[in-house]
Amino acid sequence: MTLVFLVLLVNLMIIQPSWAERKYTADPDYIELTQKLESALQQQQTETSTPELQQKISDLKFQKYILETSKNSSGVCRNQTEKTLLIYGQKSKKSSSTYDNELYLLPSGAETDDEWDCQGVYIPGEAATEGKEATPARAFKIVHGTILVATSNPQTGETEFNVPPANVFKSGEANWLIPDNLQVVLESGITTAKIND
Repeated sequence: MTLVFLVLLVNLMIIQPSWAERKYTADPDYIELTQKLESALQQQQTETSTPELQQKISDLKFQKYILETSKNSSGVCRNQTEKTLLIYGQKSKKSSSTYDNELYLLPSGAETDDEWDCQGVYIPGEAATEGKEATPARAFKIVHGTILVATSNPQTGETEFNVPPANVFKSGEANWLIPDNLQVVLESGITTAKIND
């Protein structure tokens, strides 16, 4: 009886953590993030460390922490700006899109539902102005389990985020819809994301 109890106890101590670990270690975001972190740490050992590299390592460690500790595998996006944001989320069952996800509207003051996976935010491009180059439209990707809060900078009016991006894509760099002409996309009919009540 004692032997059976000891075997059971050892199993619970060894096997249970490995079950918990499998939850995130098989996640493609976690695998990619771990590879990027290992590469950045190797770069730090072989080269002179720069503030940019230190910031990159810090951001990657933070995102890894989110993936390892989050109880929810879905990302949550909260819009605390005064404008409606375009966010990325899972495709609807009726979707015929070839992209990995779809664009949705997130009204000012709204937060996506915990069960609905917010995957990132669309950042529109900006036309060139005097002294400033044009910037293309981009997608700000977050890792699973992230709670992203978008706010407006009071001085510049630019949208800011409380977490660093897992990635920032331009059109053609990922299988995400990143339109240059946003008006065409809006006219095609974008639905509102599933909102938390």
